[in-house]
Amino acid sequence: MPFATIDGQPLHYLDQGQGPVVLLGSSYLWDHSMWAPQIEVLSRHYRVIALDLWGHGQSGPLPEGMTSLDDLARQALTLMDHLGIDCFNLVGLSVGGMWGARLALAAPERVRSLVLMDTYVGVEPEPTRLYYFSLFDKIEASGSIPEPLLDIIVPIFFRPGIDPQSPLYQQFRAALAALPTERLRDSIVPLGRIIFGRDDILPRLHELDAKRTTVMFGDQDKPRPPSESLEMAELIGCSHVSIPEAGHISNLENPEFVSEALLEFLARKH
Repeated sequence: MPFATIDGQPLHYLDQGQGPVVLLGSSYLWDHSMWAPQIEVLSRHYRVIALDLWGHGQSGPLPEGMTSLDDLARQALTLMDHLGIDCFNLVGLSVGGMWGARLALAAPERVRSLVLMDTYVGVEPEPTRLYYFSLFDKIEASGSIPEPLLDIIVPIFFRPGIDPQSPLYQQFRAALAALPTERLRDSIVPLGRIIFGRDDILPRLHELDAKRTTVMFGDQDKPRPPSESLEMAELIGCSHVSIPEAGHISNLENPEFVSEALLEFLARKH
C-alpha cells in the first residue's frame, strides 16, 4: 500500500476501487483497517481512500510542530493534492470527524459531501479532558498501556454489554497492548493531547452545507453521547442517523447498517 511524504513524514493510506472518491478518516487508536467492512462495499462503486493517523498503522511518527486538528485537516488535503483529487466525499469517525469538519470549512469547494460519525467538534468537557490527560500521563510514564489501563480504555470504544471475549474486542485490546514505547511517547500520547485539548468550532457549523452533510452516531456511544451528535446536527441544520446496537466504533459494531446508510447518502450526492 502507498505512502505520501507529508510534513516530512510518511503517511500511509489505502487506495481501492474506482469512481467518485470517498475519503475515510479513522478513530484515534485505530488504523484504516477499522473501515474494512465499508471499504469492501464502497469500493464497488467508489474510489476509497483511507489514511492511517500519525503513529497508527504504518504511518510515520507525528510530524514536528503539529499543534492542532487544523494540521490534520491540512495534511489530509495535502494527500488529496498529492493524488491529484480535486473533489471528494469525506466520512470521518471520531477524530476523523473532528478534522473532517475543519477540512470542509477550510475547503468547502472540494468536499462534495460530509459524514460526521461518532464525533464532536466542541471542546472536550473539562472532566473528561482532565481524565484523558491523566491517562496519557500514565501511559507516557510507563511507556506502555498496562493491563489496568487496558481494562479502562478498551470498553470505552464499544457498546455496554459487548462480549469481552469477542474477536473485535480482543483484537483491539491486543493491538493496544502491543504498541511500542517509542510510538506511544512520540506520537500517540501527543496526538491524544491535541485531540482532547482541541478548540471549539461549534460556532462555525452553520457554515457547512446542510444538504451535503449528515451526522451518524451509535445509539450507545459512551465517549461521544448521542446528545452531542444531535446538537451538531441542529447547528448544521442537517439530517442525522442513529445506528442501532452500536457504541463508539459504530461501523464495526453494526457494519451492515452503516454501509447501507453510507451508500444511500452518497448515492443522493451523485
